[in-house]
Amino acid sequence: MKISNEFKIGVMAVVAVAGLIIGFNWLKGSSLFQHSKKIYAIFDNVEGMEVSNQVLINGLSIGSVAAINEADKDLARGIIVTISLKKDVHIPKNSVGVINSGLISSASIVISKGDAPEFLADGDTLLTKQKSNLLSQVQASVNPVILKLGGTLQSLDSLIQAVGAMFDPRLKNNFSAIAANLAASTAQIQILLNAQTGALAQSLRNVNTFTANLAKNNDHITHTLENVEKTTSNLATAKIPETVESLQSTVNELKGVIGKMNSNNGSLGLLLNDKKLYQNLESTSRSLNILLDDVRVHPKRYVNISVFGRKDKSGPLMAPVDSVKPANK
Repeated sequence: MKISNEFKIGVMAVVAVAGLIIGFNWLKGSSLFQHSKKIYAIFDNVEGMEVSNQVLINGLSIGSVAAINEADKDLARGIIVTISLKKDVHIPKNSVGVINSGLISSASIVISKGDAPEFLADGDTLLTKQKSNLLSQVQASVNPVILKLGGTLQSLDSLIQAVGAMFDPRLKNNFSAIAANLAASTAQIQILLNAQTGALAQSLRNVNTFTANLAKNNDHITHTLENVEKTTSNLATAKIPETVESLQSTVNELKGVIGKMNSNNGSLGLLLNDKKLYQNLESTSRSLNILLDDVRVHPKRYVNISVFGRKDKSGPLMAPVDSVKPANK
């Protein structure tokens, strides 16, 4: 049987239309050959939501948005979103769905699982909660900052105007002089910090020399410190309190002897303090000297051993020989 060209064209047209329908539904996330469970969600605002957008639980895509329809003409009861589930998962009845809108990615419905023992069946309605999108959150956060920034700029403008009014030509000249002084000061500081000739470099070299000398004489310093330690140890072990106590006792006894010497009690005290006793002793000593000189000058008067000698009839001495004047010849 010969097939006409018109029949072939008709079959190809039918196949093309069927492929177009199947592809369109596939792009929307629905399948013509598989019956999927549908649940519904009602939102007050579905901004960014489109048909075929994903529905997620814990990051897993379990379905897509099949349709978006108004609940009534006034939208008083919200907007109904039909969700086509492509995976057979258990969704507790107290689960909550929110629209998650991103700046780059398309909006999606994110379901937070509840803990109810009953699960949503085909045709049930999912609980929803309205969540502001990221752009609205950013705008709500940026608006107060922009307002504060505007006020700050106005205050800064007023401050600049006030400062500009204060800067008369003389004050500007003063700032020029201050800048020149700062430049001169930095030049002096640069000279001071010069690594070769600066005073700071010279001081550092002196410090290095001093520390080097300390390092060279480290043994001597250690020996000196050891001697000091030995001396302090000997002083610590010396019987200084006993010595001081003995010295104090000796001083007290010396004070007693000096006190007795200053008083009229005792021979030494009388000798030192009694003038009459001193004069008697001086007179006795003088008489003794006279007697001794008389014995020496006139021995025959006291001892006569000569048989034929004559008796010395001169008078006795009345003063010591040293004090007698010689006779004129």
